[in-house]
Amino acid sequence: MGSILKKVNNPADLRSLSKKELLTLASEIREKIINTVSKRGGHLASNLGTVELTLAIHYVFDTPRDKVLWDVGHQCYTHKIITGRKDRFHTIRQYGGLSGFPRRDESPYDTYDTGHSSTTISAGIGMVEAREIEGEDYKVIVVIGDGSMTAGIAFEGLNYAGQLNKDFIVILNDNEMSISPNVGALANYLARIMTGQWINRFRNDIKSILKTMPGIGESVVKIVKQVEESLKGFISPGILFEELGFTYVGPIDGHRIDVLINTFSNVKKMKGPILVHTITKKGHGYLPAEKDPSFFHGLGPFKPKTGKLITDQNSPPTYTHVFGDTIVEIAKKDSKIVAITAAMPEGTGLSRFAKEIPDRFYDIGIAEQHGVSFAAGLALNGAKPVVAIYSTFLQRAYDQIIQDVCLQNLPVVFAIDRAGIVGEDGPTHHGVFDLSYLRAIPNMIVMAPKDENELRHMINTAFTLSSPVAVRYPRGKGIGVPLDPFLSLVDVGKGEILKEGGDLVIFAIGSMVYPSLKAASLLINKGIYATVVNCRFVKPMDEELISELASEIPFVLTVEENVLDGGFGSGVIETLVNNEVSNVKIKRVGLPSVFVEHGHQDLLRNKYKLNAEGIANEAITLIEQQPHHAEPVHHIKSLKKGLFIGKNIKH
Repeated sequence: MGSILKKVNNPADLRSLSKKELLTLASEIREKIINTVSKRGGHLASNLGTVELTLAIHYVFDTPRDKVLWDVGHQCYTHKIITGRKDRFHTIRQYGGLSGFPRRDESPYDTYDTGHSSTTISAGIGMVEAREIEGEDYKVIVVIGDGSMTAGIAFEGLNYAGQLNKDFIVILNDNEMSISPNVGALANYLARIMTGQWINRFRNDIKSILKTMPGIGESVVKIVKQVEESLKGFISPGILFEELGFTYVGPIDGHRIDVLINTFSNVKKMKGPILVHTITKKGHGYLPAEKDPSFFHGLGPFKPKTGKLITDQNSPPTYTHVFGDTIVEIAKKDSKIVAITAAMPEGTGLSRFAKEIPDRFYDIGIAEQHGVSFAAGLALNGAKPVVAIYSTFLQRAYDQIIQDVCLQNLPVVFAIDRAGIVGEDGPTHHGVFDLSYLRAIPNMIVMAPKDENELRHMINTAFTLSSPVAVRYPRGKGIGVPLDPFLSLVDVGKGEILKEGGDLVIFAIGSMVYPSLKAASLLINKGIYATVVNCRFVKPMDEELISELASEIPFVLTVEENVLDGGFGSGVIETLVNNEVSNVKIKRVGLPSVFVEHGHQDLLRNKYKLNAEGIANEAITLIEQQPHHAEPVHHIKSLKKGLFIGKNIKH
């Protein structure tokens, strides 16, 4: 640990340092972040870009009394290190360790749980109103990235904050704009001048005097304001924020601690809503991340000297990669196919599409609502859009899915990546609700592949249908099955029997099919022979197959990587009720109604019994808790796939 960092345990320690020591501290923190993320994985580029900004905020403002909200939150590593958590920083994103995002239950310095973007301005102005109601006088500071400002809710918040005209500070962390040394020097100078007490007092005094001049005062004030805004519009991009009711400050160099401290010290004394525009560079101080900030946004373990990922070269391709290759293959044969992503071309596998078919690729920014309605408009006029969005982020566009796509029954394909347990990013990123929130919508077809090869065929099938289609698949590598050289079609609404047995039927969906097959093998050692069905579709379900099997086999287990409330298992039960299948004992395996914590995917799946051993144990529990039968269970009759094998359970 660096010599300065050793002395900093909280922001009070930070405020005792000289400007020179702060520069040394910034370097030491960068080294700590790089070394830790290289071992644990995490968000690197965004955190390296906000080191000086974070230090300046805590240096000037009285945290935690003053409230700082981080949007999206994946730039909070420096914040965590200097607010009493540096000795636990090595546990970041690990099960039982620090969260990779702000968490209120972790520290009083974390004032708002974040993980999705663009929400902090609205939450921050809510805190401002609460402050006013309670008669207190703390500051509320929102730090929001330029990417988050592409979402409509951010501007809804800005509009309302400007209307309220209460003391409120928004720091726009702009890491996309480039700024030349000359422009930067001028902007920094202007920021210091325009935020000084003298100039603000002078400006307000002049306005007051002019307003007292009978007949012409108000008109002169308007003219002066127009001149001031014209000048600002000429030398800075602040006119938009001024029109929304904010006093605009900047742009300023977000890596100059001295400039940041001077500016924030002046801003702290100003009244009303203020927007401070800072310019930072993603990956600042680490050359590989500076060169490729998108790659280093969120990544796994890597070699610090080179920036190269530590990977198993022999591992199967990821579902994301398979989707990306498949959509390019299909789109090259069909000129109507267009691809849409919400600021995640690499994360969703569409970077190859963007490179090879750029005229049909759309990155709409962090604006999922717009993206879905945009897709609806494309579909209305003959295009075939695929909207590739992580499961957790698609939640943001739920109304648009219902109103703009499904209500009009439009052929929009939703490629839902990161479905199920995602891992170290935790509760804000797990995609464990999509089966529940999609299967309730009329006209929507919902399917989930058992492996990467089936994913290819499902994507191909989706583009042949005339209704909305969602294909959900997990984060990470595939099973390792061979990929068919030619694409085929999946029979919509039909499952497939993968293993036969007369004692128990396991209805599995998506990522839980292979663990269920393994569980069936484990159950043989207990004398239990299970039928395993890859259901493939959550909507429409294969009612005929489900009802027929449940009528013949006494025990039913459903398995899904989704919350149980309203999910796949609920759909199976509804199917049995609708088809009047009653003489069956059923148990659902899935996630309880909780926000799943952060941790490695395998660890979390083991904890929630979403592995072979857990599924097998749940099956044994289902069977053993039932009262003994007077007679052995009868063999079931032959189905389309043939006779089931295995002996019956004797009670």
